[in-house]
Amino acid sequence: MKTDAADPVQPSRAEAPAAKAPPAAFGKGFVTDAWYFVALARDVAPASLKRHEIMGEPVLIGRTRAGQVYAMRDICPHRAAPLSAGRLVDKPGEGETVECPYHGWRFRPDGVCAAIPSLVEEQAFDTDRIRVRSYPVREQQGLVFVWMASDARNPMAPDHEPPVFPGAVGEARLVEAMDFDSHIDHAVVGLMDPAHGPYVHQQWWWRSEHSMHEKAKAFAPVEHGWAMTRHAPSSNSRLYKILGGAPATEITFRLPGFRWEHIQVGEKQVLALTCLTPITETRTRITQIFWSDHWVFGLAKPFLRMGVVAFLKQDGGMVNLQNEGLRYDPALIWIDDADKQAKWYQQLKREWIRSRAEDRAFVNPIQPTTLRWKS
Repeated sequence: MKTDAADPVQPSRAEAPAAKAPPAAFGKGFVTDAWYFVALARDVAPASLKRHEIMGEPVLIGRTRAGQVYAMRDICPHRAAPLSAGRLVDKPGEGETVECPYHGWRFRPDGVCAAIPSLVEEQAFDTDRIRVRSYPVREQQGLVFVWMASDARNPMAPDHEPPVFPGAVGEARLVEAMDFDSHIDHAVVGLMDPAHGPYVHQQWWWRSEHSMHEKAKAFAPVEHGWAMTRHAPSSNSRLYKILGGAPATEITFRLPGFRWEHIQVGEKQVLALTCLTPITETRTRITQIFWSDHWVFGLAKPFLRMGVVAFLKQDGGMVNLQNEGLRYDPALIWIDDADKQAKWYQQLKREWIRSRAEDRAFVNPIQPTTLRWKS
């Protein structure tokens, strides 16, 4: 019988055969052997089964009644019914299992088949031979991450952990998400683009074309990415003024798609985290999550939410406009210094893919520097 995944024993990277690096063209392919944000931990309730799509793969995210979060391919290997349409059951001698809604096949959280109800007693069959593809999953800081391997049928154990975000303490105060009709590469570049703000985000409380001025920011490499080192926010960014005091902010990007801004105002702090999750080649989910112990989140939360939603809608509208041109597959022009971060992302992606294919350590190609642009 053909099974859905490889042997349950996962080999180490050292045991994997040499592989040729896949193409890393901009707007094509994904960063694999990496952690992607999939859900808030509070949204994964005990006994829940929820279908997600990541990189074109259906992924079931669930939580046992005992509190364990797990992830498996959301396709029953019998007749392809989505397991997320079933239920979590607890049968004697099996523990908690996911029961397929079509014929009742049951699978443990690790994907191994525990029972096939249609078998009769004299039909000896080793159900352990059947398994649904499972995905490594981590739950930390109130977030759930899924490991997307380069070889889904012969996955390697994760060789690094998801990022730990400074200031992500307690419950998130504000969460908004939106799906963009965009490949994740374009979403990342748009997210890190410092020059579009005065034209795309023209709110009285933010900045406008008339408030543009020259800026110089210091950057440094960090693990799997780079950071705009801690600095005072630009004087034409009015939103920071409501925080009072003397805010100091640091903005970090890390592969495959995490961008966070950590703002300190005396002893108070704000963390604005943006997670990019590729749904398909042409659709990306943008999730913005805020943590803070600053009083402004208590008093002005409805207005802050309106601002976040406005930003997402404006970016989404620009993505739709951009798609009108991208469907002709034009060559794109990248200029220094405003587009330097876009170039860095492409360098990081290429180096990540090459290092995994060559079974060697990732070498961050970014060097400390200062970038200048007007916005």
